[in-house]
Formats: sequence, C-alpha cells, structure tokens
Amino acid sequence: MDVQAQLNPPYLCLSLEPGDDVNVVLTENNGSFQAKSNASDGLVAGELLHLGRMSKDLLYKDYNFDQKFSLSTSSNSGLNLTATGVKINEDFIGDIRTQHKSGRTTVDVIIDSDSKVSATVTVDEALTGLKTSFSFKVPDHKSGKLDLQYAHNRFALSSTIGLTSTPLVELAATAGTSELSIGAEVGFDSTSAAVTKYNSGIGYNKSDFSASLLLADKGETLKASYTHLFNPDNGATVAAEVIHKMKTKENYFTIGSSHSLDPSTLLKTRFSNSGKVGLLCQHEWRPKSLVTFSAEYDPKVVHAPSRFGVAITLKP
Repeated sequence: MDVQAQLNPPYLCLSLEPGDDVNVVLTENNGSFQAKSNASDGLVAGELLHLGRMSKDLLYKDYNFDQKFSLSTSSNSGLNLTATGVKINEDFIGDIRTQHKSGRTTVDVIIDSDSKVSATVTVDEALTGLKTSFSFKVPDHKSGKLDLQYAHNRFALSSTIGLTSTPLVELAATAGTSELSIGAEVGFDSTSAAVTKYNSGIGYNKSDFSASLLLADKGETLKASYTHLFNPDNGATVAAEVIHKMKTKENYFTIGSSHSLDPSTLLKTRFSNSGKVGLLCQHEWRPKSLVTFSAEYDPKVVHAPSRFGVAITLKP
C-alpha cells in the first residue's frame, strides 16, 4: 500500500501494522511535510518477528560501515533492475537483482558475485486474500520452498513448506486491529520430529507511539521495544529496545533518535549499553537518490574504536 498524508497525527498509523515493511520518507509540499510508507493493507502472519519494526528501523536501518553502491532502474514494461556492490575491507561482493511484474505475478531473480542464483515467483490474490510464492536457489537443490499467506481484516495465516522429502514446516498466525495485535509462530522438522522454533508477540499502536513485546528463541529471549513521535513537523522520534536473556539473565538495551534537518536530510543517532555510539546522516540529493554517511565509536575496541561507512543509492 502506498500511503501519502500530511505529517500530522495520526502520523505513525501510516506504518505501524505488524509486518509492514516500513520506509518513511519526508518530502515538502507547499511548506508542509509529507510521509510516504509502503505499509501493507492488513496483518501478515509470517512477519511476526517484525513486531516492533518501527523501533528496529530507527535503531538499525541504513547504518552501514563499509562502502556500498546501488543503482536501480525500471521500465514501463514492469521490469526493475538493481545492481549492488559492497567493499568490505579488501573484498568486494555484489549482486544483480531483476524483478518483473505482470498482472498478479511477480518474478524476482538475484545473481550474486559467487554465481549463485536465487529466484522467487509470487502470485498475489490467486484467491481472495491469498498470496502464494515459490522460491529456490541454484545450485542448492534442497532450497525449494512454498509459501502461502492468507490475510483478512482481523487475522492472517501463513505457512512455509520445504520442498524436500523431509521438509521443514513453519506455521504462523496473527490476529488484531490497527491498534492491538497478537501472534505466534512455530517451526517443525519432519526428519527429527522436533520443534525448531516457537515465538509469540503482542503489539500496541496509537497515533504517536508504538510498543511491542516479543518472546523469541524458544522462550529464551524477551524483547521489548517502544517508539514515540514527539514532533510531527520534523518527524522527531525516539526509540528504545530492551533484550533480556532468560538463561544467562543478561540485559541489553539500545536507544536512538531520528529527525529531519530539512525536507531532504535525515539525522539519526543511537547508543547501546556496551558504550557504542552511532551517527547517521542521509541526504536525498535528487529524487530517489540518496547518499548516507554512518559512523560508530566503540570504546571497547582499542586498536580501531571508530568505524565509518558511506552508501550511495542512485535511482534515475
């Protein structure tokens, strides 16, 4: 769903549905800011772990401490092409991603620098509310899997089945409204008849804040996150994430902030309990083309406490 609205409350409602792939961009229109989100229309069961996505995006998204370059182009026929390259120390890795949409069918193909190929075929609305996708990797002949997602206004179901003689099976369910949602997921290995994972979570969203609580890693990790919008005019937002390990009794936290310096420049900061401090500045120097600078200081790393990175995204 492509949403555009004046950046006034309810601002966060644009992107707080569980499972939304949030990407908020501030633009200026006649002196006022606008927000654009690619949030989905309803609940998505398979995205349970994305409860708290707003917090996760604010704290971690776009931070990059290598050299990254991405070029995207598209055609009127529905073909999109993206080439990405990353330099990590002295190594260079990259991939080429193609996507073609025709009616309700989308085909994605990725070829990486190791000559590995990943392909996904998705059919949307084969039946009302049903999305079906088939994916595989070459040369891994055991990588094939089938995903089924059914979404309704108040609930969603999802299943993933490995296409082998002894498949891994995952099931998930989510129910709720735009304000309150709960969900659970479980994974099962048919070979060993063992449960490979089970997670559950709950999320609560209002016009200016979002909170979520997630029990993950087979009940070994408890994660709480909170996001609050303070200033709708410049999108000033703070977020916090707290993680508790049940067995070791260890606690971790990360807090961060985000706000727009102007309609084309975004500034983000973050701080963790380990003492790490991060800073990000992202500038849209032309429509859909971004340059992002990231920096991080870790006082526990004596020989190289600072890290820097730059990412350039071009979309002609």
